[in-house]
Amino acid sequence: MVSEKTSKNTEQLSFQQFREEILNDYRIAVLSRECSLLGRKEVLTGKAKFGIFGDGKEIPQLAMAKAFKKGDFRSGYYRDQTFMFALGELTPQQFFAGLYAHPDVNAEPFSAGRQMGGHFATQSIKPDGTWNNLTEQYNTSADISSTAGQMPRLLGLAQASKVYRELDTVKEHSKNFSKKGNEIAWGTIGNASTSEGLFFETFNAAGVLQVPMVISVWDDEYGISVHAKHHTTKENISEVLKGFQRDAKNKGYEIVTVKGWDYVQLIDTYNKIAELARKEHVPALIHVTEVTQPQGHSTSGSHERYKSKERLQWERDHDCNLKMREWILDFELESNGEILRFIDSEDELIAIEKAAKKEVSIAKRNAWKSYTESIDADLHEAIPYLEKAALKSSNKQFLQKTVNDLKSLHEPLRKDIFTLLRKALPFLANDTSNEKNQFLHWLKTKQRNIQEKYSSELYDDSLNATTAIEGVQPSYDETPNQVDARIVIRDNFDALFNKYPQLMTFGEDVGFIGDVNQGLEGLQAKFGAIRISDTGIREASIMGQGIGLSLRGLRPIVEIQYLDYLIYALQIMSDDIATLRYRTFGQQVAPVIIRTRGHRLEGIWHSGSPMAMMLGAFRGIHLLVPRNMTKAAGFYNTLLQANEPAVVIECLNGYRLKEDLPTNLGEFTTPLGVVETLKEGEDITIVSYGSTLRIVEQVAKDLLQVNINVEVIDVQSLLPFDIKHDIVKSLQKTNRLLIVDEDVPGGGSAYILQEVLENQNGYEYLDAKPVTLSAKAHRPAYGTDGDYYSKPNENDIFETAYKIMQEANPKAYPALI
Repeated sequence: MVSEKTSKNTEQLSFQQFREEILNDYRIAVLSRECSLLGRKEVLTGKAKFGIFGDGKEIPQLAMAKAFKKGDFRSGYYRDQTFMFALGELTPQQFFAGLYAHPDVNAEPFSAGRQMGGHFATQSIKPDGTWNNLTEQYNTSADISSTAGQMPRLLGLAQASKVYRELDTVKEHSKNFSKKGNEIAWGTIGNASTSEGLFFETFNAAGVLQVPMVISVWDDEYGISVHAKHHTTKENISEVLKGFQRDAKNKGYEIVTVKGWDYVQLIDTYNKIAELARKEHVPALIHVTEVTQPQGHSTSGSHERYKSKERLQWERDHDCNLKMREWILDFELESNGEILRFIDSEDELIAIEKAAKKEVSIAKRNAWKSYTESIDADLHEAIPYLEKAALKSSNKQFLQKTVNDLKSLHEPLRKDIFTLLRKALPFLANDTSNEKNQFLHWLKTKQRNIQEKYSSELYDDSLNATTAIEGVQPSYDETPNQVDARIVIRDNFDALFNKYPQLMTFGEDVGFIGDVNQGLEGLQAKFGAIRISDTGIREASIMGQGIGLSLRGLRPIVEIQYLDYLIYALQIMSDDIATLRYRTFGQQVAPVIIRTRGHRLEGIWHSGSPMAMMLGAFRGIHLLVPRNMTKAAGFYNTLLQANEPAVVIECLNGYRLKEDLPTNLGEFTTPLGVVETLKEGEDITIVSYGSTLRIVEQVAKDLLQVNINVEVIDVQSLLPFDIKHDIVKSLQKTNRLLIVDEDVPGGGSAYILQEVLENQNGYEYLDAKPVTLSAKAHRPAYGTDGDYYSKPNENDIFETAYKIMQEANPKAYPALI
């Protein structure tokens, strides 16, 4: 009798807990929907710039959140607000702070207002540069807007679990990053975005690698206004991907389909798939169909323009929140002769809905108040300063109008305030009063502090920064051992793999043969195929592996076989790696090292020097251009002591040249942002880098024969560039400048010229027009002769330097041609 009573009480208690969980889930769904609805209104009234929301996807995201565990990682896109609410990683006030772009990481903890609303991230790195314990928190890698751009990094996030589970050497290192590789990487993507090549490339790679990656496709049948029939074969992505389905003979994917409004089936599906992926490291696709968009794609338009009345009615009838509401109302369960229900009347749901609406409304007001407080404070500070300056000014009348304009501002943006203040500056130009000086001091200080809110954290500027690492010279035996340069790279990598157990490298032909130039020869056999591995031909997802692995505490060196092939991964590098530290306000870093080779190659698709492209796209990534393999090895040694991403471009034609083998392999360092003077001279400064530098060095010897003594400077790194301003010191001596580069006109040479003339004020010391000598505007023609007529050659460099001297002293240097 006691046993029966205990059992009944347990059942009732269990049902009561279940009931509370269901009603709380409904509360979160309603709360999220209210944020979407009110968020759209805030955009349409002008308080926010743009809105793109997760309405219609609330219930499947609740199910995903239930299967998501601490230590797991999400790599998603801008529809996943309900998921973040469900994990407790997002509050309604933070939601609106993101919508208003509040530039305060305490108010908007995902990007400090640097990304539009709906772009989420969690903190991985503390302000002191140390890692959080990622196994004790829910992790979201910082979202990006580019469609399918979240997929490549997802592969690396999942692969990290496999590495931590299977690689014994990282067990000690793994304590903050993994618990026996049990973590899942969860990806989310809209159905239309699965048409992108990045999706298919990543999908295939994960099937090959067999990593714990679960992709949810939110399928509402549209991509903005374009129906699925224009996006996907068979109008169904899971049907298209059936060939990836695993079977008894072949590894592959688990692929399932579930309706986006079916709460019970969603939870069952997500729990089963999570268990499979977590235990067996099987990748999976959950195709969530019959998803709706109650407000259309975004605030930029209305879906009534492109959806039929029948479709719109269907979406209203199949709204996931409505379906869950109906299920709650209809639910009955008989237990021991008693009918159990979630609610006694609809009034309980109405009360939840009203409470959610009120909570969201209060959060919106509080977020707006928090956002505008500091702006209002700036305005109220500015007015007295300008008023006092105006009283002492001969242009009092004009300045007073500006004061009045400032006072009339209602809910201004900072732009409104500071535009007016700066327009007042010409009226103060001739004044000498203390009040004017006080106003200018306030304005400069305020502008500098505000600019910091929008421009900091592009690079690490702490004491842990790569640029803070001092150079350590290579040491040599008394009689140096001269070897092929590839041996320097190979043996240095050998030392690094012994030194850093978390170090990995992978790429096309990297593993078994030790890369196409033998820079990793024999190292896979020594360190294993997990740490040194081959991949398929798929540059974008190779780059994604690097991002994801580095986000989880490993140190990948990603190899892109040739510099030209970097273009395949350009979008990933530019949108994701280069912006990661910046867009998370320093809270996430992906210190992936990209190893590639190029320069002085022959042919349109092996030209090897697209520097303009990289200089424009890679701000946030260090761009390093060593002239030989010892310098390249030194860069790897430097980079592994810090947590910043970089591209290292090795000289393809340098592997068989002879170099002395250092004795302190893995220890010597090449400093970033420091140029090196290879030859001193007093007539003209020639600046170059990479393989072209060897030609410059030879020409410098030839120029001595005609009494021109050249100072040759190796840039070594383009991002950062000459942080000690050593080039301008050379110009103080030579007063002439020639920049030689094999990029197209207006590319690397133009960048160097701007740095020297503008940032270093090198123009002050020039007695002649500075000259850039670059390749021709077209890609290089094939063959030795094609190279000669496409890129700067020794004759071009000699004649250009000679002409600079000839213009200065025609008698001493008569015209050559």
